Amino acid sequence: AGYDVADYCKVAPRYGTNADLVRLFEQARRRGIRICLDLVPGHTSVEHAWFQASCRQRRNRYSDRYIWTQSTWDPGALPLRFINGYGERDGAYAINFFYCQPALNYGFGQPDPRYPWQQPTDAPGPRATRADLKKIMHFWLQKGAAGFRVDMAYSLVKNDPGHEKTIELWQEIRGWLDRRHPEAVLISEWGNPSEAITAGFHIDFMIHIGVPGFPSLFFKGKNRHCFFDSRGGGTVSEFLDEYTRQHRKLKDGYISIPSANHDMPRPGYDRTKADLEVIFAFLLSWPGVPFLYYGDEIGMRFLPRLPSKEGGYGRTGTRTPMQWDGGRNAGFSTAPARELYRPIDPQARRPTVRAQERQPKSLLNHVRRLIALRKSSPALGAKGKMTPLFARPGEYPFVYLRQRGKERFLVALN
Repeated sequence: AGYDVADYCKVAPRYGTNADLVRLFEQARRRGIRICLDLVPGHTSVEHAWFQASCRQRRNRYSDRYIWTQSTWDPGALPLRFINGYGERDGAYAINFFYCQPALNYGFGQPDPRYPWQQPTDAPGPRATRADLKKIMHFWLQKGAAGFRVDMAYSLVKNDPGHEKTIELWQEIRGWLDRRHPEAVLISEWGNPSEAITAGFHIDFMIHIGVPGFPSLFFKGKNRHCFFDSRGGGTVSEFLDEYTRQHRKLKDGYISIPSANHDMPRPGYDRTKADLEVIFAFLLSWPGVPFLYYGDEIGMRFLPRLPSKEGGYGRTGTRTPMQWDGGRNAGFSTAPARELYRPIDPQARRPTVRAQERQPKSLLNHVRRLIALRKSSPALGAKGKMTPLFARPGEYPFVYLRQRGKERFLVALN
């Protein structure tokens, strides 16, 4: 939820107020924690004031903030999708995903002269959109945010071969950030680290979109084993080959391999604790910046076949509430269960933080030990060198060396 923004500078009322968020920033900093916000720059809600103004037939300052065709009967042009018959404006608007997510106009890398509604990136509308994006980032950074994870960062400029104009856009923003907010971090959902880091991001993910490799580690198929499959039969080569290609192109910045995110199944889906221990040994001994999706550290399950809510669809089962203890709603909320955003895992033996804290050999304490080891060991940190030693296609184990200075770790994953 929250990917159709109605107001970029206001916390959604169901979560609280801006003052609540500022207090969260402050309390987290006192504990050595920094909080980044999820920035959605590619589209807004149809309820956003910019879009409501853009829907008016009479031209105004927001008329070109979104991508509109010149007639409601104009179907637009692929690969964009359009909605027509909305509001009084005689035109159809482009969407990024759902009808309620009109695409903001950052221009077209190569405008097609057959479609005069395709504006170049330096047209007034795209320039104003870019300027407001900086204002939004400045607003939250001043209030205590540490940076942003940027949704669909690669997608802003349309018809942009090689993402050249999109890269230029983010390079401009990174230069501005380095001058105004040099401590701010930029994390991209790009899925192509060599492009994203060139664009100015500090971190990019290898995930299920973009360059290949990640699915072959974690996602089982009907007739396909992944590498982290206790039955064996997988291969690490597809991932390692692509990771190596990406890493060689980087002059700075970091690649992240996450445990999961809100768009994919959790690693705890159809796996045992022993399986997850091996996965976390990999994630927390690998170079770059590890990202752990909430609940993966206790082995929360993906819940299949949940009804969709706010665009979740097949992803809904990975968005269920955190499981803290054995109390009401697993300690997540004192509200009646029917009022929860998503249901709690109904299994009686569902994992919880409270139960695993008490078990020295629990997955949670295994992950904590790995984090402590990583933090205390430069060789296992983000900048430690990684040298594959045994990584044959279709064979186990995967063995690699981590080294920095005189410290060395040999990691074997079977």
